[in-house]
Amino acid sequence: MITGLTKREKTTEIFFDEAGAFITVRTHNTDLKNRLSRYCKLYPEECRLVAKDREIGLLEFEIKKGRLSFRLTAPYPENRRKQLSQNAKNANHLPK
Repeated sequence: MITGLTKREKTTEIFFDEAGAFITVRTHNTDLKNRLSRYCKLYPEECRLVAKDREIGLLEFEIKKGRLSFRLTAPYPENRRKQLSQNAKNANHLPK
């Protein structure tokens, strides 16, 4: 979708407070919009679309706390990255 926004202006914002029962997610990200839209259809009691701005391609969802998670991952050491890379290269050369 052409919105006239730069990539820097196409943001994803996540808001919540300690008292409320919902998290607000406002996003321009197509993959996230699609994932949240599908989730809304499957679990309407857990997530709902609350606003859309077609001009700028923004959707706003409310999702119950406990349904959205953040995953922090530690960086792999260089030797582990090299080993994983080599494993992937080797896996691509296996006979079929």
